[in-house]
Amino acid sequence: MRKAVLTLTTMLFVIGTIGTNIGPALVDERPKLVLLLSSRNRNLFASVPYIDLLSYSVIGFCRVLIAGIALFLVGRWYGEKASSWVLGNVGEMPAIYRWTERAVDKAGALMVVLMPGSNVVCLLVGHRKMKTQKFVPLLMLGIAIKLAVLWRGGKLFEQQIKDFLNYIEKYQWWVVGLLFVVSSLQSARKSRPKSN
Repeated sequence: MRKAVLTLTTMLFVIGTIGTNIGPALVDERPKLVLLLSSRNRNLFASVPYIDLLSYSVIGFCRVLIAGIALFLVGRWYGEKASSWVLGNVGEMPAIYRWTERAVDKAGALMVVLMPGSNVVCLLVGHRKMKTQKFVPLLMLGIAIKLAVLWRGGKLFEQQIKDFLNYIEKYQWWVVGLLFVVSSLQSARKSRPKSN
């Protein structure tokens, strides 16, 4: 079971990176595919003019829920190792990570509702041994609120989203290529041994 969850988490990370990078080019043509790959806030927001509410809700909800539960379990089972792995991937501990860690320690339940898509929050509350029966309903509530807010925002700025995607259409695959280069450089930098 643990190996299956680790495999799933790794797979979600890989397809999430792909979905995030191809999002600007495909979100207007294949919003369901983009959301299946990565339901990050920017993809959820940008997909609103191009997708129906039911597909948006079901795909977005399930994608964020699966990732959240997987990371919660990784945090629960692997604790310090999982936290060290995250720190290894972010390099030097950024201030936002320290802030998130303190916020989870003080108000873990509220953080799950306010930041349901945060990998770090899900991992930390798992590591802090929040009860699964408490975590899952809080996560579901947070996802529902997040989707509603982003849907409403996407509807309010529908024309601006369309205008922006039309504006970058000529260069969209250059943008995608640049995003993959940036992702690769970040991965290479994180995997380099630190010199003393």
